[in-house]
Amino acid sequence: MPLPTGVTFLEPTIPVYVFDAKEPGPTALIQGAIHGNEVAGAHALFEYLEEGLVPDRGRLIIIPVMNPAAYRARLRAAPGGLDLNRVFPGDADSPEKERRLAAKFMALVQDEKPALMATLHESLKRFHPDVPASFGQTLVYGVDPVPPVVQRVVDRMNQSLESPYEVWAPHYYPVATSSTEVIVDKVGCIGICVETWEVFEERRRIEMQKDVVRLLLEEIGVLNRKS
Repeated sequence: MPLPTGVTFLEPTIPVYVFDAKEPGPTALIQGAIHGNEVAGAHALFEYLEEGLVPDRGRLIIIPVMNPAAYRARLRAAPGGLDLNRVFPGDADSPEKERRLAAKFMALVQDEKPALMATLHESLKRFHPDVPASFGQTLVYGVDPVPPVVQRVVDRMNQSLESPYEVWAPHYYPVATSSTEVIVDKVGCIGICVETWEVFEERRRIEMQKDVVRLLLEEIGVLNRKS
């Protein structure tokens, strides 16, 4: 069943923040730090929580840090552990904690049935269309055709660049075992990985992550559009 409004813990150190608007609407789920060395998204979500971000319509679910052990170590995966973003849909009976966590998260998502699931990532490689495994400054999706919200957000982000290197692009890059792809397949929602380029100063990356999250929420109708 769906989570109650407020804070629920998926694991002892993984709080899930749930906000319900008075007006009905879609559910959006935003998560960060599934890779612990990709910190800007987590910091962006913490800042939104501190600023009191709430939905205008529907439901907003925020998980700032999906992999606390990896985040504390500032590593892609927890020391000695598995890449959490590559073990979905998980296994509740696995001896490996990442697989058990993935199974818990899948159960949450199947209960909530979000219209949007966005995962906040970062990359050391700035996107180039001729280099498939390059991601910085992209909205990554894994279905064909591209969800229209992807291009709309890319276009809006590109209206306020501080550097030509900040240019955003859509990037088709399906990964069968990633959290996003498995959730899209199971729930039928829009699934997006937000990727900022780690060469930028951390403060700027946080600002860009916040901007993308706000635009995604506006485009699906959870937040009122500001511009």
